[in-house]
Amino acid sequence: EVVCVIGPSGSGKSTFLRCLNKLEEATAGEVLIEGVDITDPKTDINLVRLEVGMVFQRFNLFPHMTVLDNICLAPIQVRQEQKDQVVARATGLLQKVGLSDKAEAYPAQLSGGQQQRVAIARALANDPEVLLMDEPFGALDAQTRMVMQELLLNVWDESHKTILFVTHDIDEAIFMGDRVYIMTARPGRLKAELKVPLPRPRTPEMKTSRMFVELKEEILALIREESWKAASMIG
Repeated sequence: EVVCVIGPSGSGKSTFLRCLNKLEEATAGEVLIEGVDITDPKTDINLVRLEVGMVFQRFNLFPHMTVLDNICLAPIQVRQEQKDQVVARATGLLQKVGLSDKAEAYPAQLSGGQQQRVAIARALANDPEVLLMDEPFGALDAQTRMVMQELLLNVWDESHKTILFVTHDIDEAIFMGDRVYIMTARPGRLKAELKVPLPRPRTPEMKTSRMFVELKEEILALIREESWKAASMIG
C-alpha cells in the first residue's frame, strides 16, 4: 500500500523517515522493518537497506555519470549483481518512467522532473520491498508534480511496493495514499490516521469528487490546528 505522512513544518516528518533507514538514530523506541529491529546494535543495517529504497527531495544524482550508470551503480557495486542483468532491468525501468531516450544523457542535460524520474528508477533498481519518499516532488512545478504523481502510481500499479510518502501537500497525500497519517506540531506525534476510500487506479478527475473534497476538509482542519500550535511555539 501507499501510506502518506503529513503535518506542519518542523513536526519531524523527514526525521521520522530517515530513522526508518537509520540515516538518523532513533533516540527511543523500536524501528521494525520486516520484523527486524534496526535500532538493535546487532542488526546489520546494510542488509536491511538492501530491502529499503529512498527518494529524496533533492535528486542526488552523480553529475559525472550517465543516467543509466546512475541507476546501475548500487545493484552492481553493492549487491554484486551481474552487469548485463542490471542493465536490462535499468533499461526496463527507464521505459516505465518515460526516459528510454535519455539513458546516455547526463543529469545536467535533464529537467528537474526528468532527474526525479531517474531518482525513482534508481531506487527501484534494487527491487526494494519498501520505498521511502521524502517530499520527492516538492521542488517541482505544479504541472510536472501532477505528472510525476500519476507516473509513480502507474509504477506502483505494476510493482505494488510498500511506499511511505512524506508530503506537505494535502491533495497529493489523498491522491497518492491508501492511508494518511497526520502528525502533531513539535514534538511530532501521531494525531490521526485516515483511510482513503478512493478506488484505484486513481485519476485526476477524482480530485474534484465529493469524497476527495470532504476528506481534504477533514485533513485541513487537523493540519490547521497543529500549524497554529507550531506558529505559537515560534512566536
